[in-house]
Formats: sequence, C-alpha cells, structure tokens
Amino acid sequence: MSNNMPPLSAIRAFEAASRHLSFTKAGEELGMTQAAVSYQIRLLEERLGFQLFTRKTRRIELTEHGAELAAKVVESFTSLRQAFEDVTDKNAGQLVVSSNTTFAVNWLSNRLVHFQMQNPDIAVRILPYGPDAHPRFESSDVVVSACKAPPKDWIAHEVVKATFTPMLSPVLAETIGGVKQPEDILKLPLVDPQDPWWEIWFAAAGIPDVDLSNYPNSRMGSQALEANRAIAGQGVAILTPYFCKSAIETGQLIQPFELTCRVEAESWFLSYPPINRTSRKVRLFRDWVSDELKRDGML
Repeated sequence: MSNNMPPLSAIRAFEAASRHLSFTKAGEELGMTQAAVSYQIRLLEERLGFQLFTRKTRRIELTEHGAELAAKVVESFTSLRQAFEDVTDKNAGQLVVSSNTTFAVNWLSNRLVHFQMQNPDIAVRILPYGPDAHPRFESSDVVVSACKAPPKDWIAHEVVKATFTPMLSPVLAETIGGVKQPEDILKLPLVDPQDPWWEIWFAAAGIPDVDLSNYPNSRMGSQALEANRAIAGQGVAILTPYFCKSAIETGQLIQPFELTCRVEAESWFLSYPPINRTSRKVRLFRDWVSDELKRDGML
C-alpha cells in the first residue's frame, strides 16, 4: 500500500498559511521563519503537482485547488486540536461564555452554581455584553445572544422566545388607582418609550398608532436594567415575562395584562462555532441549559 501523504511539516505550514493568508504570520505561529514556511509550501506544491497559492505583492491568495485542499486540511487540524483539548481538559478547563446582560443577570447568575456543582472540573467565565456592545463571537466558546443572529456557519439553538408585555411596580400602579385598561399605562412614565415593542403591544391591545414621542427618551437597551428601573417605581417597562419570574413572585413587579406579543425573528440564541461541536465542555453546558429550560417548561 503506497503512502501518498506529504511530510507533516509541509502540511502544517500549509494549514497555518491558508488560515492567515500570510507566510510571515504562519511562521510566527509555528516558530519558523517566513522563508522556511515558503520552502515547505514549495515542497508541498512540487509533491502535489499543482500550485496552492498565488504570490502577489505583499500578499498571497489560495488558488482554486489550494482553497479546496485548505478547507479539508484546516477542518482536520481543527478536529485534531479539539481532540487534544478534550483529553487535556477532561479534568480541568475553562468555558468562556459571552452573554447579553439580561440572560447573564436574570438567568445565569441564579443557576450557574448548579452547573458548576455538576461539573467541578470546568471553570466558567462569563463575559456579559451591554446595550452598546456586541457578542464576543470570536473569543468565546459559547455565545448567548439576544435578538442578534449568530454567524451563519455557527450552530445555533433557540433558547428563549422574545415575548413582551408591560410590567411595573405595584406601588407605581397604585398612584393612579391601579392599571386596569391598556390606556392607563399612558398615564404613567415609560421606561424606554422608543422601544419598538411598545407600538407592537399597544396595537395588539387595541390602541393603534400610539404616539409616544412626548415621553422623555430613556434608552437602556437591556431588560435587566429596565426591569430594575421598573422595580424602583421609575416607570412601566416592556419586558419578557420569563426573565421577570422572580420579581413577579416576590411582588416587586406586576404584569397587569395577560396579553403578550413577540416578533418572530427575535429570540435568545445559544450558539457556538462548528469547531466546538464535539467539545466536551460546550456539550455539557448546552445540555445543562436545555435541561434547565425544560424544567421551566420553555422547551
């Protein structure tokens, strides 16, 4: 049986160069000089009988054959790296989770201790991102994003649908003798009156074309922050009931109407890149989140 495998050193150089599209950066990653990487690529091209890169001024590009080979080689090396990581991280490791503030504060912070008790060998690092930030898709093992679609090639799981309805402090409601009709909400200050969810909910409640332009703009951009303002009696907030269960159960907030609405395209998603599909720590975290949501009747 003939061995058609080129030298591993040449394959490693090609894999790194195809990811960086730079012999210099590939050399820095592999601890080689740019000339050494170029030499390994040339050996590989001679072995294969076709060109892998087009050399241009200060840059390189993959040829058609090179791109086809790179896709498979990079995937293979990724699987190898993941295999070694899973073995070495079996008894120790770190899971980096980038999560939007609402999910991090109103969900993860109350439950994460249970995951850590079940998986004491996994250290979890939460990277919450605020109203003006974006999920750290490039530097996290797992991302929980709100109303922001994960990258197209990522594996995504819908975890919570973004339903919404007005909520407020019972103390604030009593300042007008209680909120009995949707119109009563307009007698009170609103938290984030520019949120498009307000118009959607009022239209569903029989008040189309509601004009909220006269309300002071108080954009918070995070349900966790908006809920805190509502609890403090500073206004009526439009929130997702699931994330306010504790505040409702303790009487800090009331949901005056059963009517909830949602935008079909908006949800919280748990996602991760394809290279993490076989990661032990990602799999355990994903399954734990799923079990928690099933226990709450959300899945």
